[in-house]
Amino acid sequence: MFKRILLAGDGSAHSLRACEKAVYLAKQTEGSSITLIHVVDDIPSRSDVMDEEMKLRDIPDHRKQRVFPLQEMIHKETIPLTVKHTFGDPGPTIVREANDGNYDVVVIGSRGLNQFQQMVLGSVSHKVAKRASCPVLLVK
Repeated sequence: MFKRILLAGDGSAHSLRACEKAVYLAKQTEGSSITLIHVVDDIPSRSDVMDEEMKLRDIPDHRKQRVFPLQEMIHKETIPLTVKHTFGDPGPTIVREANDGNYDVVVIGSRGLNQFQQMVLGSVSHKVAKRASCPVLLVK
């Protein structure tokens, strides 16, 4: 049913729950694969800037390590995995990948913001659900 699964993850508890659902979906269809997209906000942190070895547009290893638990969970189930680390605004970047990558479903965690919080803060999962051209599974 869902062979090409895009999992948006950042290593948070919400993304761990989303990863569990992505693994469940992948196990339901033979030949399924998961692509994990990890979007790092475009503005580097102070520690990133202070790192003398940081090359322009490189994502530091300590940022990449945040999604290692997701990768381990997927590898334990022997599901084919591709990992994409990228800079950008998370909502539009995930939507672009979902629409350009010909995925069957996007799985993303939701923080469960109320309507006021969504209006003020915005919600990555809400933006993805509105703009992705494939089904989106929001995991609370």
